[in-house]
Amino acid sequence: MAFNDAQKTAIRHREGPMLVLAGPGSGKTTVITNRVRYLTEKAGVDPSHILVITFTRAAAREMKERYEQIAQAGCSRVSFGTFHSVFFLILKLAYRYKAADIVREEQRIQYMKEMLVKCDLEVEDEGEFISSVLSEISMVKGELMDMDHYYAKNCSEDMFRQLYRGYEARLRQNRLLDFDDMLVMCYELFKERKDILSAWQDKYRYILIDEFQDINRIQYEIVKMLALPGNNLFIVGDDDQSIYRFRGAKPELMLGFERDYPDAKKILLDTNYRCSRQIVEAAGRVISHNRTRFPKEIKAARGNGHPVIIKAWQEPMDETLGIVTEIRDYASMGISYNDMAVLYRTNVGPRLLISKLMEYNIPFYMRDAVPNLYEHWIAGNVISYIRAALGDLSRSNVLQIINRPKRYVSRDALEGQQVSWESVKSFYQDKNWMMDRIEQLEYDLAMLRNMAPAAAVNYIRKAVEYDEYIREYAQSRRMKPEELFEVLDQLQESAAGFKTYEHWFIHMEEYKEQLKKQAADRDAQRQGVSLMTMHSAKGLEFRVVYILDANEGVTPHHKAVLDPDVEEERRMFYVAMTRAKERLHIYHVKERYRKKQAISRFAEEAEGLLKRGWSRSIAEMERERPRQL
Repeated sequence: MAFNDAQKTAIRHREGPMLVLAGPGSGKTTVITNRVRYLTEKAGVDPSHILVITFTRAAAREMKERYEQIAQAGCSRVSFGTFHSVFFLILKLAYRYKAADIVREEQRIQYMKEMLVKCDLEVEDEGEFISSVLSEISMVKGELMDMDHYYAKNCSEDMFRQLYRGYEARLRQNRLLDFDDMLVMCYELFKERKDILSAWQDKYRYILIDEFQDINRIQYEIVKMLALPGNNLFIVGDDDQSIYRFRGAKPELMLGFERDYPDAKKILLDTNYRCSRQIVEAAGRVISHNRTRFPKEIKAARGNGHPVIIKAWQEPMDETLGIVTEIRDYASMGISYNDMAVLYRTNVGPRLLISKLMEYNIPFYMRDAVPNLYEHWIAGNVISYIRAALGDLSRSNVLQIINRPKRYVSRDALEGQQVSWESVKSFYQDKNWMMDRIEQLEYDLAMLRNMAPAAAVNYIRKAVEYDEYIREYAQSRRMKPEELFEVLDQLQESAAGFKTYEHWFIHMEEYKEQLKKQAADRDAQRQGVSLMTMHSAKGLEFRVVYILDANEGVTPHHKAVLDPDVEEERRMFYVAMTRAKERLHIYHVKERYRKKQAISRFAEEAEGLLKRGWSRSIAEMERERPRQL
């Protein structure tokens, strides 16, 4: 195949470090595989001395397959793997670890559940809390952070330290390690055993790393040691596509590569072979507003295409129906459903769209597991109120509502499998204030019995004061109450589409069954319109792409307050835009949950409505660079 000049320069690089900035659709996989081929067939490098590192097993497998398609016979001894697979191999040979020594995800969750009981910590959203804490533990390990100076995100510092140490103790007791331990232990092994480090340095004399912008600090420190003394380190990536800060990825590491390696060569793959000129230029206008980046100009090889459509809809239902109608129109034009995708910032975004795609019998594929709104603990509380109003006074159902908000009703007052309010009042007969609370609850349930679903949700929120309960809970969890109010807003939005509880409950069951079907089919053949988060879209491409809900608070996310957070969000939007080959639709709403919504600044930047940003000099970034390990 024919290579452009920049690709040729990268492929034919011989010795020493090299930084390859690879814009979207610029052929970085082609460059990596062909450089490996060049090293083995032209430069006389022994294939067994070459290591290619990727971030996922799928990427490593694809890279290996593409290399073997173009390589000569006998060159298959090149090593392809992920950071974790490479580092685990090193640990396996040093400490005789086996695959069975890697902790399973369900074990991690169980250890954390046991720690919650031990610490006497009760949380409503146990699953979400455990997932957040485990992610936080992973980040702490990946950065080799000092626990004494760490500010926890999900609970108090003391509680986080207890959970962290308890989790680590369980791993050590069972001689297990998690994926982060592989990195930490490998780092410590190389620091302590120079003989082992030297053996691996001799083994891997040429190291190529894909998606380098996603590297974290400890991975980078290990790689730097491994690359010595030749420093034949060939890194490929795009700082503008670094979107995994929450996992510890640091674009600053890529931006500081030339400081660590002053003799490093740098080349920009500046031709986008995927997107039309209009898409490339709109995406370029967006990313130019980031200050911490390598300045670059990307050109489109495909030439002119269709204009990028940036459109406002009155409310989410209008937006949803518009997308569904347009998808059907595209299908009638001969564009396959498989060639269309709808991207969103978080996995709570597509609920309305899923419902309408089901209604219109449009096939779709969900790349991410979408949480069932109706199974969220907050939705569960609201639904339990309605079921109690309709006569379900089973003890299990009443327990979901009795102290939400706090009424301070003891579990002992709820006798038997069916709750009798008269019995509960009898339990508190000498406490008039408790009698009043029970009678108020009875009154509220009687009011709810004949309400329309949307009115019922609103009554529970305001009259029953469930919103206030949520506000207090959010404070205890160091969360913004808006994060939890969004669940209630979505629930109210869903309820508004139904006149009776019966019809609403039927919809809930149908929605649940569709999500189950999607989960069962996730690993099977992927057919239909792709629905996925912006994160999951990375590395993929489609003829037609929709970006859903380009509104402030959604993208950028309301949690993005600091400049680095906003820049990360902008990079994510840039990634989403550059998934489109031919047609890109960026949609936003004017109103959601009866509240005015502002268009995302990123959509305005794409249109060129906001003043072009500027890029920091590398020297300026170096002055702000975090201290080395």
